[in-house]
Amino acid sequence: MPPAPSTAVVWFRKDLRVHDLPALHDAAADHDRVIPVFVVDERLTGGRFASGARTRFMLDCLGDLDEALKRRGSGLVVRVGDPVREILALVGEAGARSVYWTSDAAPFARARDRALTEALRSDGVEARPRPGSYCADVSAPRTGSGGSYAVFTPFWRAWEELPRREVHGAPRDLGPLPSKVRKGRLPTLEGLGLRDEVPEPAARAGEPAAREAMHAWLRGPVDDYADRHDDLSGGTSLLSPALRWGCISARELEAKARERGTPGAMAFVRQLAWRDFYAHVLLAHPDNLRQEYQERFRGLRWDDDPELLDAWREGRTGFPVVDAGMRQLARTGWMHNRARMIVGSFLTKDLHLDWRAGEAHFERLLLDAEPSQNNGNWQWIASTGVDPAPYFRRIFNPTLQGQKFDPGGDYVRRWVPELAGVPDDHLHEPWRMSSEEQEAAGCVIGVDYPAPVVDHQHERRAAVERYRAVSGD
Repeated sequence: MPPAPSTAVVWFRKDLRVHDLPALHDAAADHDRVIPVFVVDERLTGGRFASGARTRFMLDCLGDLDEALKRRGSGLVVRVGDPVREILALVGEAGARSVYWTSDAAPFARARDRALTEALRSDGVEARPRPGSYCADVSAPRTGSGGSYAVFTPFWRAWEELPRREVHGAPRDLGPLPSKVRKGRLPTLEGLGLRDEVPEPAARAGEPAAREAMHAWLRGPVDDYADRHDDLSGGTSLLSPALRWGCISARELEAKARERGTPGAMAFVRQLAWRDFYAHVLLAHPDNLRQEYQERFRGLRWDDDPELLDAWREGRTGFPVVDAGMRQLARTGWMHNRARMIVGSFLTKDLHLDWRAGEAHFERLLLDAEPSQNNGNWQWIASTGVDPAPYFRRIFNPTLQGQKFDPGGDYVRRWVPELAGVPDDHLHEPWRMSSEEQEAAGCVIGVDYPAPVVDHQHERRAAVERYRAVSGD
């Protein structure tokens, strides 16, 4: 009698692809049959950072993943509930002897993975976590004293020297799902108690769209990245939602960019290293998700002003480039990285509001929000995190930022149409127009567009005093 076929479960999380996925590749190579599964964990879809927009994107990615698996003779099994309980039950149903998944740096994921590993081992089932979320092993870089890095540039130098794993293609055949395994169905967004607040998503969901966008980016636009990445009206890849959900592999993207080899492509690789850097930091400092990395700034005094916070969220601060960024986020679920820095500086240094309020708003709307990136970037701009610089160097003047990175006004006019008729020389300071100029431009300040909610120079001085008071500088 021939031996029973060996069966493995592959647990998908935020790695929603079939190309270059080590967990799927290894499971298919080492076993006769693979059972792909996704567990909808309502602790995440309904947690403190619940997001209808991001959950909609995820569900659409999962639909595409199911189709890709069907083309390989399989399909996506769906369960809803606690992943440890659901995967243990699936292992029992299928008689699986191994479970594969892609490792993650987030504290919640790591705790969940430890719990599953212990439960599997107690049942005699192998836990086989694999890489796949990052370009390299983010746990590997170490300082001379053996610690983790807190400054990007030395991390980058160490990261460049790390070994890289092989890039894999997609498996051709995964075998059919066992007849005794219930496939399940994806829930609806409404069934999860969520609604999509983003009317015009900036990126299409799913691996096919992500791979198309990746190849289009690498065929030419990436060559201008070094010169144009701060251009608010363009110049970036818009691949961050695909990377966040693992619709493309960061390792494959890095490899292809290095093959391109142009100065722009290599500048883009450096940005992929920032993504690995923030994962490295969170792996070493999980408490960053709740408090400032720099202890000296845990005593910072933040204001509590719901009206100013709402003005910022809704893009009606009276500072055009700030409002453009916030409206872009609200409509598309994405914001240019330069704009993220501008609006983050404005919230924390001009409005003196807690960076955690900004982090939460971004988590609600961003298609690409993930804990390490969102937290790392917010603490960077609030001057409380790693890769420190003197706090007074990260107080961005919104007018100068707009003039420098949106000199033709394309970005502001697209997202703040009230300013469409304002001439270039007043676009980033429309309140300086005379009454006659406002009438001629069809934009009366305080009527058609808000007056500035604060005076930047005054608030800059106030911010310096607040940071100085707790830093001892």
